[in-house]
Order: sequence, then structure tokens, then C-alpha cells
Amino acid sequence: MTIKSGCFLMPTTYQAPRKSDNQQKKTVSQSAQSNFAAGTATVQNIITNKGDAVFSINPQDTLGKAVELLSEKRIGALVVSDSGGTLLGILSERDIVRKLAETPGRTLPHKVEQVMTCEVEVCTRNEALVSVLRRMTDGRFRHMPVVENNKLVGVVTIGDVVNYRLNELEYETLQLKQLVVG
Repeated sequence: MTIKSGCFLMPTTYQAPRKSDNQQKKTVSQSAQSNFAAGTATVQNIITNKGDAVFSINPQDTLGKAVELLSEKRIGALVVSDSGGTLLGILSERDIVRKLAETPGRTLPHKVEQVMTCEVEVCTRNEALVSVLRRMTDGRFRHMPVVENNKLVGVVTIGDVVNYRLNELEYETLQLKQLVVG
């Protein structure tokens, strides 16, 4: 473009906007509504990919047994439940480390029920991942049992949620690149 005495010279094909141009419906690619729409990923998406395996322990078991199970399964938390499968609490590596700090050298014989977190945040299969991630971040915990009709159906971790979202972002980036390249 050429600048002449403080003015821009417009190409001859340029047409200034008219009032009637504003009557067209405006669109946006993203909005708060579209980002949190019904099509948003849910906990079910993670359970479908990950599976519904839940590792649990009895409240009367020792921390020694819990540590063995955590190590063997390579997981960071165990759901604490009774023989009927009722959710009673959750035992995380953090719970065990705190107990280790309180009772060094005498921790492993303690019962799970003495150390577990009793007030457990749960979610449902159709809860939005954005909501689950926000609750985990605000509550500063990394594992959330999934419950349907008072029955434990899975566990999601903050790692599961972040990994799912990263995969979504990679896919969206690929789609945008393909759109630009043609």
C-alpha cells in the first residue's frame, strides 16, 4: 500500500462497508459456550480408553500391604472399600508419606482406615473433564473415583485428564494445519 499525505490509497477493487453489510450473521470459531458445550469430553471418554479396572483395599489391611499393592500395580492410590464394594475412602501415596513423617520406622503396621482420606470427591461418567480437572486442581488431589448409582465404576487421575486433553489439542492442531495447507 502507498501512503500519501497521511492517507492510505486503497486498491480500486476495494469497496467500503455499507450499513447492509452489518446485517449478515456474524460467526465465531470459539466461545465460552462452544468450549463447554454438550459435545465436551466426559469422564466416560477416559473410562472407554483406559478401562474400568479399580484396585481396592480393605480398611483393616495394613499400610504394608497397601504399599506392596501400590508398587505391584504401579499406581498412586487405592480405593478403600468393604467386602460389598462400598466406597469408604481412598489411600494415596501422599497419605502414606505423611504417616511416615509422623511415625518413622513404625508406619507399615498401621491399618489403612487410620490413614485413609474419608471424605472422597467422586464424579460420574457423564461429568465434563473440564469440571473434574478444576475440582482436582482446586482440591489438590490427583485421583477421583467414578460412581454410578452408588456403585464404583472406575477411577480417573489428573494424569488421565491432562493426557486426554493433550491428545485433543494435538488433534485440533493437526486439523488446523490441514485446513491451512489445504
